[in-house]
Amino acid sequence: MKTKSLWLALPLILALASCGQNTDQSNNASNASDEAASKPVKSEVSILNVSYDPTRELYQQYNPIFQQYWKQKTGQDLTIQQSNGGSGKQALAVQNGLKADVVTLALAGDIDALNDGSKQLINPGWQKTLPDNSTPYTSTIVFLVRKGNPKNIKDWNDLTKGNVEIITPNPKTSGGARWNFLAAWAYAKHLPGGSDETAKKFVADIYNRVSVMDTGARGSTISFTQRGLGDVLLAWENEAYLAVKEAGDQFEILTPSLSILCEPPVAVVDSVADAKGTREAATEYLKYLYTEDAQRIIAKNFYRPTNPAVQAEFKDQFPPLNLVTIDKEFGGWKQAQQHFFADGGVFDQIYSKK
Repeated sequence: MKTKSLWLALPLILALASCGQNTDQSNNASNASDEAASKPVKSEVSILNVSYDPTRELYQQYNPIFQQYWKQKTGQDLTIQQSNGGSGKQALAVQNGLKADVVTLALAGDIDALNDGSKQLINPGWQKTLPDNSTPYTSTIVFLVRKGNPKNIKDWNDLTKGNVEIITPNPKTSGGARWNFLAAWAYAKHLPGGSDETAKKFVADIYNRVSVMDTGARGSTISFTQRGLGDVLLAWENEAYLAVKEAGDQFEILTPSLSILCEPPVAVVDSVADAKGTREAATEYLKYLYTEDAQRIIAKNFYRPTNPAVQAEFKDQFPPLNLVTIDKEFGGWKQAQQHFFADGGVFDQIYSKK
């Protein structure tokens, strides 16, 4: 009889225990929610933008605009630290431990290289996270010559005539230098009867005329504009326009018959942003580059905007160009980097130190 009573009471005991357990879980969840709600939001956040050489002036103007936007949106004070240098050198610094929240480099291959080390720093699909393959602005390669163009340079073939002395950075450390190299290669290959063999010979002749190779594009600009070296500077279009803006009575820009579409992309360094808790700010920092206000700042700094409305506003500033692309002409940056610029690649084969 006692055993029967115990079995009858068992469901009631279990129900009460379950109720008590649910109450405890509910209380725990409520406490956790209260703790999360009471956890103070940081009043300050800091991010580091590691960029390539010629973007200094662009981000000096962009950063304060974004800081104001971020303050209005979140109430947080945002500190933006800036690092500039040769794109390849900058990528290596991040790979070796420089804590960049975002990278704004000269070419996609340098961002891909962030995963070449012992650990993956960035999502391999980073180019699909923002519009236009995560490229909020573009540029191209032009020639900067001294006023009056004393060597009568008009196109790529004039660079290998007479005693023309050329200034261009080192492709091993500079993204702009790699764009320069590939633009020259494409020109030679597109000539009647052009081939990889004739292109290699042409580019070798160009580098035999290079007197100094700085590690980055800005260093080469300084060598040409301030140190007085060389007859022609192979330059980012935006860098050439900046030189003319600062000393228009000394220099002029020449646009070659064929050049290359330069696509300097941007990305969040996932491992760093997640570790520092800056993902939201870092992501928004890059997304804001696509707004019309930011695109106007980009255009005013002589980069070609991607926003069609802003393109139309600045159409007179940027002449139409005959451009090849890295994907169609060279099979993308991964293939181009390995073939032309890796140790033992084409550049190493053609360049001999003087």
